[in-house]
Amino acid sequence: MLDARPRPTRFAGTLLGLATLVLTTLAPVAQAEEWPRGHYPLPDQGSLIGEPYTVTASQEETLLDIAREHAVGYEEIRQANPDVSLWLPGEGTEVVIPAQHLLPDAPRDGIVINIAELRLYYYPEVGEGETPRVETYPIGIGREGFDTPLGTTRTTMKLEDPAWYPPASVREEAAARGEEAPAVVPPGPDNPLGRHAILLEIPGYLIHGTNRPDGIGMRASRGCIRMFPEDVEALFRSVPVDTPVHLIDQPFKAAWQDDTLYAQSFATPEVEEQALSHRLEALATLETLKAEAEVTIDYAQLSEALDAAPGRIVSLTPNA
Repeated sequence: MLDARPRPTRFAGTLLGLATLVLTTLAPVAQAEEWPRGHYPLPDQGSLIGEPYTVTASQEETLLDIAREHAVGYEEIRQANPDVSLWLPGEGTEVVIPAQHLLPDAPRDGIVINIAELRLYYYPEVGEGETPRVETYPIGIGREGFDTPLGTTRTTMKLEDPAWYPPASVREEAAARGEEAPAVVPPGPDNPLGRHAILLEIPGYLIHGTNRPDGIGMRASRGCIRMFPEDVEALFRSVPVDTPVHLIDQPFKAAWQDDTLYAQSFATPEVEEQALSHRLEALATLETLKAEAEVTIDYAQLSEALDAAPGRIVSLTPNA
């Protein structure tokens, strides 16, 4: 530690000046490191946030344990680590955390939910002098036959420790099994809504927690948006009622960042069924972005983004 007592030498003054410069330079970095997981400063230009990193698995951890600790969903962690065992990665195994994202092509206002990405983005209002930021969380969405709706809606109410009233579809499924669904499930460990729920203006749809967190990052709900309990609690405390919510389905994202064109693609069931249509839409998006700068596009990398590396961000600018 530097001695704070004044010394009558130019060398000491130089050291003190250098120390001040270093501390001033590191201050924003330290501030960023103190932010909660999944919180990023909004880029002044472009859409790229975060960066991937690796962690080392312990003997007891599953891949899902690691995913939850780092705010990553099931599909994200599986696709980023295709050769790692889901249930027993093994002590010392390096696990990639895909913590880099391209912001969706949607208003940076309120909540944006990209169904294709299985991820929610929240752009909170900030006070004077605060750094504009975005918070992003993995989500679970509706399974086949219970598709999460698209469009723009708003938050209408926030409920802590909500009761769950099984809808008609749940009662019908229970009856088909020869069982009787309860009229109401009170707050507690059996409640599928978890401890926090944010109601949307679309009747019957909520953003809520879950008592089955392993399903986050999957298409497993009846249309509602599920979140890890700790994530929905953070959102619950932060998001005001009457916040706009944009529900979009964007399986291909591309954007300029520092003279480099980046792309990210997601292997959704719809994309797999309509692969040619997906490629044509991706090409149309890139042609629009290409017109913004006189550069060539690496279409081999585009093919990788569409096929070989779902969810991973790749550069489409040669020699970038």
